[in-house]
Amino acid sequence: MTLESTESVTELASRMPPSFTLGVAAAAFQIEGALADGGRGPSGWDAFAQKPGAIIDGHSPAVACDHYNRLPEDVALLKELGVDSYRFSLAWPRIQPDGRGRLNPEGLDFYDRLIDQLLEAGIAPMATLYHWDTPLPLEHRGGWLNRETAERFGEYAAAAAERYGDRVSQWVTLNEPVSVTLNGYALGVHAPGRALMFDALPSIHHQLLAHGLGVQALRAAGVRGGIGVTNLHAPIRPASRGIGDRVVAHLYDLLMNRIYADPVLLGRYPNLPVYARPWLRSIGRISDSDLRTIHQPLDFYGLNYYFPVKVAMGRGVTPIPADMHKAVARLPFHEVGYPEFSNTGFGWPVAPGHLGVLLQELRDRYGAALPPVYITEGGASFPEPDTVSGTLQDSERVSYLASHLGAALEATAPGGIAAGVDLRGYFVWTLMDNFEWAAGYSQRFGLVHVDFSNQERTPKQSFFWYQALSRARKVQSAG
Repeated sequence: MTLESTESVTELASRMPPSFTLGVAAAAFQIEGALADGGRGPSGWDAFAQKPGAIIDGHSPAVACDHYNRLPEDVALLKELGVDSYRFSLAWPRIQPDGRGRLNPEGLDFYDRLIDQLLEAGIAPMATLYHWDTPLPLEHRGGWLNRETAERFGEYAAAAAERYGDRVSQWVTLNEPVSVTLNGYALGVHAPGRALMFDALPSIHHQLLAHGLGVQALRAAGVRGGIGVTNLHAPIRPASRGIGDRVVAHLYDLLMNRIYADPVLLGRYPNLPVYARPWLRSIGRISDSDLRTIHQPLDFYGLNYYFPVKVAMGRGVTPIPADMHKAVARLPFHEVGYPEFSNTGFGWPVAPGHLGVLLQELRDRYGAALPPVYITEGGASFPEPDTVSGTLQDSERVSYLASHLGAALEATAPGGIAAGVDLRGYFVWTLMDNFEWAAGYSQRFGLVHVDFSNQERTPKQSFFWYQALSRARKVQSAG
């Protein structure tokens, strides 16, 4: 099945700069399985997944996609897909089971095999050092609420740099620190399951400090690849023009966007309005030396975009587990929907135009301080069967990817609303259906369908569409 002749593919390919990267992304905990094999230690997510009710339908990540044992098969899929780069994550507990000290030779060897096989297939490795799987011994000591975790991360980054620094094309220090803080420490719907609300804010600073220490470790090791960080960002809009809605939209923008990006890109936390200080006081006093550590020169900035957010003042109906309603009721705002847009399987609005708006906001906010940008995650889940007998016609995903990639290219082209942003690439989330955190196996984002009863992989229509796009772009670049 090929789609090379379709107008959407050829037109989209023609709008990409010659050096534009088309990639695909995945995360260790979501695909590897083998959680007790090869000397791997437990992570905070292993412990969280064992709590009754933590994962939908009691789904277990123990096997996931069995990527640990099916590595050659999955690299073959990547080669068939024809992408330029594969963004994967190193599992900290697989490399350093205790989060400090001793390294695990079997874990190190596994990522050696992955990197070498990618290079042999002509695929550039983009390695993420941390994609949420904190070693359990560190989580028991407070996790990201404890400054020590940042220090241990710097040591782990140095070990990874020494082992893989000669072959990894690009490094990402952290993936979505906002999700770790919001879902894991504030609401408790992700590991480690702490419902601390605004008292979770120290986890922001310690993650950013870990980022800075990680960059320093990578630079000190002389890695050949570019270095960046990636975070989830969204344009935040008030539900109405009322002063209350505008105030809480500004607060949420601080909490989701600026409190992470400002220290990294500008070397300072955003100025907090007087009304917000009582809620945000737990972040504490930040030293100038910490800010200098966080504010490291970067080769790129990774942007994960899924949907825009609209907020209103006060309490409201929030789609979270019932036992979290009491905690969320303490928030001074709630999210409201976008009825004008269709939704993904997760209920997220499909709003590609807002990706261009987000890129515009980043440009206007950070100007020359904004490094080249990669969209390091973009994708959607849709209801799909557990088993398939042939190629799944996931036309909604094809439309989602085409419209979002097109919106990003249009926005950053000369004359576009985000002109001046140096957009270098787009990574689809994700290569294959996987363990989608607290949603278990109920949400399928993959270009490849996975039958979790037997681990059979079956490329979907979106796989062949992305394959055709990659081929068309390479043909045009060669011409």
